[in-house]
Amino acid sequence: MYKKTEHQLTFVDDFFLPFGGKLNKENRWVRLAEMIPWWMAEEKYAKSFKKKFKGEKAYSVRIALGALYIKERLGLSDRETVEQITENPYLQYFIGLPEFQEKAPFDHSLMTRFRKRLGANIINELNEWIVLEEQKRQLEEASKENDNNDDQDHDDDDHVDEDRNDYDHDRGDLQPPGSDS
Repeated sequence: MYKKTEHQLTFVDDFFLPFGGKLNKENRWVRLAEMIPWWMAEEKYAKSFKKKFKGEKAYSVRIALGALYIKERLGLSDRETVEQITENPYLQYFIGLPEFQEKAPFDHSLMTRFRKRLGANIINELNEWIVLEEQKRQLEEASKENDNNDDQDHDDDDHVDEDRNDYDHDRGDLQPPGSDS
């Protein structure tokens, strides 16, 4: 049985580290986790479950897909993927755990189930989503930069007009040589 997650962990500050400190927001796994539209994957993942099924609750799509992505991205075996996740708080954040835990979040044998459940093309789709999100982010940054440049250009135009008015005013105050004023 699969239960949709209402609120995927999205704030790096909410991730609890028992040994103190906070995760670095600029870490590649933190940035990547924030870039991925987990809800899109969850919609696809939830469809692969029966509505009424007795048994253990399924792992979230973020855990399943996140683990598969880590495995592919780092070129690891199933067993090594789970070991890396167990040892690394950034990878635990990436798969959606609310806090660091020293115990493995799942057995390595579940990686096979994750692959079967999510399908062969899911990592390719995930990569496409990441590329689209990155392009969207870059367009937003470029748009903000253009807005800032437009504001700067208008400020420069105002200064030019003020300078021209001052110059014209100063020219009017000048008298030709030999004139009596």
